[in-house]
Amino acid sequence: MRYHESGIESCDHESACNLELVMDIWRLLIHPPARGSWNMAVDEAILESVGRGEAPPTLRLYAWEPACLSLGYAQPVSDVDQLRLQARGWGIVRRPTGGSAILHADELTYAVIAPHDEPRVSGSVLVSYFRLAQALVCALRDLGLDVHTKGKSVSSGRISNPVCFEVSSAYEITVGGKKLIGSAQARRKQGVLQHGSLPLTGDLSRIVQGIAFDNEEARQKVAGRLLERATTVESALGRLISWDDTARAFVEAFHTTFNITFKRSDLIRSEKGRVESLIVEKYGHPSWIGRI
Repeated sequence: MRYHESGIESCDHESACNLELVMDIWRLLIHPPARGSWNMAVDEAILESVGRGEAPPTLRLYAWEPACLSLGYAQPVSDVDQLRLQARGWGIVRRPTGGSAILHADELTYAVIAPHDEPRVSGSVLVSYFRLAQALVCALRDLGLDVHTKGKSVSSGRISNPVCFEVSSAYEITVGGKKLIGSAQARRKQGVLQHGSLPLTGDLSRIVQGIAFDNEEARQKVAGRLLERATTVESALGRLISWDDTARAFVEAFHTTFNITFKRSDLIRSEKGRVESLIVEKYGHPSWIGRI
């Protein structure tokens, strides 16, 4: 594996580091802000086409509009305060990946989608998390952030905390001791999907306005803990970094860390058709959002 000039932390998983990565070509998708159901449908459509061999491994960078609360695959919809959500004009969607709720606003979201035999995502969940974290670390350090990775175990059970950025995750990336990126991974027969959220600016505690609590005191306590445990790029740096500059750092970091040449492209025709079907049948349908 080739390392970025800024350096990365030493590996504690030998299999994650001892890879001879030949130059490979991946597809690069950069999408403008879109609604939550479209974003999740696109990630799944790509996973399916990659699994069929119709599309190459893909790095996708995107954003959300309007702001959207995404629930983890196994998270109960009862965690959501629907009235507060609607009052603020926020969307809601359920992810194909696990974990707890994230409010997607003022952020860059990345998705890495590849078949199981792609060496950059091969191995166990923890090994692939660790490997992909190296590129994320490189991107953030290029932006001037003094970030670190901290290994965590992955629980197979449901996480009781409804807010993602209050929960420790596998190889979470921190700055100043606070969580900076929330990522989740799904492994299907078609391949591996890992997507994650990098908050660029804004008030991270506003997510509690879309979460159900027994009383306002409990809501405010979670808001306070969230600001103690998580941060944004702007708060960590003391200045705002644009979405475009962040996207360029991500592309360069994945290129350098994993010896990838990117070909900027768009969704293929079959993916576009599948996206529309998935919105109607799944991600935009109440039966999926309220499945638990």
